[in-house]
Amino acid sequence: MVTDIREIQRFLEKWQKILRLQDWDINIQVVEQEWRKTGDIKIDRDDRTAILMVNIFNPKQTNLEELVIHELLHLKLWDMDQMIESLINMAYGADDTDLKREFAYTHFMTTLESTVNDLAKSFLSQGGEDLEISFGRLAKEVEAELAPKDHRVS
Repeated sequence: MVTDIREIQRFLEKWQKILRLQDWDINIQVVEQEWRKTGDIKIDRDDRTAILMVNIFNPKQTNLEELVIHELLHLKLWDMDQMIESLINMAYGADDTDLKREFAYTHFMTTLESTVNDLAKSFLSQGGEDLEISFGRLAKEVEAELAPKDHRVS
């Protein structure tokens, strides 16, 4: 995966325009430490600012352009995301240990993430430079499963 900040900025500017997000001020934060995600976006709706976080230490995705599109789609869908989370909290309360709330929230988040993934792949196929879909997370799982095990006898 390309980890040059200029390349990330170039993809950000390109896709910010395509996704009609030019009225947002977006900074890039490179993450150079162990982190469970490849990317994330933190959003301040009132100021129309966001920080796009990109993991270069241990990325789980191999296509940087796809990652930028994915995170920008989260920004595009932010209002709907927040409305549905509020609706879940109104219906089930904010207690994370409530099984009904956990079911609704988990189902919503899984659906949101898979929808954003599908949309990112669609946009990538229509206007991307690197058309190779990332199998990063899944490829790492397969690699780990197939890695030779140490069977030394003590």
